[in-house]
Amino acid sequence: MNTHRFIRWLIFANLMFSLSAALFAQVFISVRFGPPALPVYAQPICPGPGYFWVPGYWAWNDAYGYYWVPGTWVVAPVGMYWTPGYWGWREGFYVWHPGYWGRRVGFYGGINYGYGYGGVGFRGGEWRGDRFFYNRSVTNVNVVNVTNVYNRTVVVNNTTNVSYNGGSGGITMRPTPQEEAYAREAHTAPLAMQTQHEQAASQNRALFASENHGRPAIAATGQPGEFSGHNLVGAKSAGAPYHAPKISPQEARVSPGEVRGAEARRGENREASRNVRQQAQQAKVEQRREQQQAKQEQKRQLQEQRQRQQEQRHQREQERREGRGPGY
Repeated sequence: MNTHRFIRWLIFANLMFSLSAALFAQVFISVRFGPPALPVYAQPICPGPGYFWVPGYWAWNDAYGYYWVPGTWVVAPVGMYWTPGYWGWREGFYVWHPGYWGRRVGFYGGINYGYGYGGVGFRGGEWRGDRFFYNRSVTNVNVVNVTNVYNRTVVVNNTTNVSYNGGSGGITMRPTPQEEAYAREAHTAPLAMQTQHEQAASQNRALFASENHGRPAIAATGQPGEFSGHNLVGAKSAGAPYHAPKISPQEARVSPGEVRGAEARRGENREASRNVRQQAQQAKVEQRREQQQAKQEQKRQLQEQRQRQQEQRHQREQERREGRGPGY
């Protein structure tokens, strides 16, 4: 009986993961202006073994614009690492690339989310078998409650609070071939508790950028959805001066069709540019061919001239021998 129940649970879990991944893949958000800078905040203490840090980020609400999703600790799938989502510049707009769980950490825009996420990879801890070990140099853990720890110095080159990749003032980092390979590996969508955490944040006006001006009162929580209580952390400061957008959220939202249209136009421009380059290359080839033909013609004429001169010399020599030349 227990075996049958376990099998049914596995089937259900696989179905839910498949549905979650399908919905996850369909998410598309594109905006005309970029998010505020990442706020400066401290990491809440890790609740216990097995918890994994998911850094805070700016999400989008069509009615109110950008809002802060507090960083939080979640119980991680065994052996899996979280790759944070990020905003990236694409075809003149800022497009959201959702985060995901995977065996390795992929590209997340080069954004310095902190606490192990310095822009490349993750240095906050590592799996050793089915146990997660925390790097105390960048992770806030209590060694009384969490004994799976180690210390390893982490050097972060990107010390800015910029929250998006590309565009004006954005991070210029591009994915490495290794990160591109990681992106093609099997991924798992955000956990249900992460999705619920984000949805709850979208309903909290204090987390709207238009209200907190880049300095949310709740920057991080001890556990998902925990927006009240003692285990909350507020932002110490905004990551940069806040500039209110000049257009409404409704005007800022970009439809998938607009992005596809921009991509199509870019494709047409690329095709036109490619045609111009090909024509220029063809013109160069034709010019080189004409120059080569001109050189060959000049060489041929020179050879003919030399041959005529040689024939004339031969004829004069022949006439001299026969006594018909000058002086006879």
